[in-house]
Amino acid sequence: MVAMNPDDLNEFLAMAFPGGQMPMRVTRADDDGVEMVRDYEDGSLRPGGTISGPVLMALADGIAYMAVVSRIGPEPLTVTSHLAIDFLRKPPPAGLRAEAEIIKIGRRQAVIAVRIHSEQDDELVAYSTVTYALPSTPTVPRADLVQPS
Repeated sequence: MVAMNPDDLNEFLAMAFPGGQMPMRVTRADDDGVEMVRDYEDGSLRPGGTISGPVLMALADGIAYMAVVSRIGPEPLTVTSHLAIDFLRKPPPAGLRAEAEIIKIGRRQAVIAVRIHSEQDDELVAYSTVTYALPSTPTVPRADLVQPS
């Protein structure tokens, strides 16, 4: 069950990272997961004219964070504990669209699968798995979110 809609998530993202305008925004949040887009910026390119790996990793981490927060509510102390990414093809200089699906959420951690597509041709450019550590004293109850093992 989703605790926050896209507008709530975008507002939370802006508050969680004050002082810097985030180049990404949530466009969908529902029981199936979260979708986020990152607009193209010239500064996101690496030599060779492709979107850089750090940009893709930041998007993977950002959408995983939003996927978890969409479920548990506005909890700023949720943190990344592991991120693995596979770069599948060189993304062209264009915007990116990411989709995140929570694979499992428990009392202490959440595991999220992320797919990143180029907005130019909708091709899959990266796949990531991200694990988030959840705070031991949440600001909102999560007992109903724990899935049986």
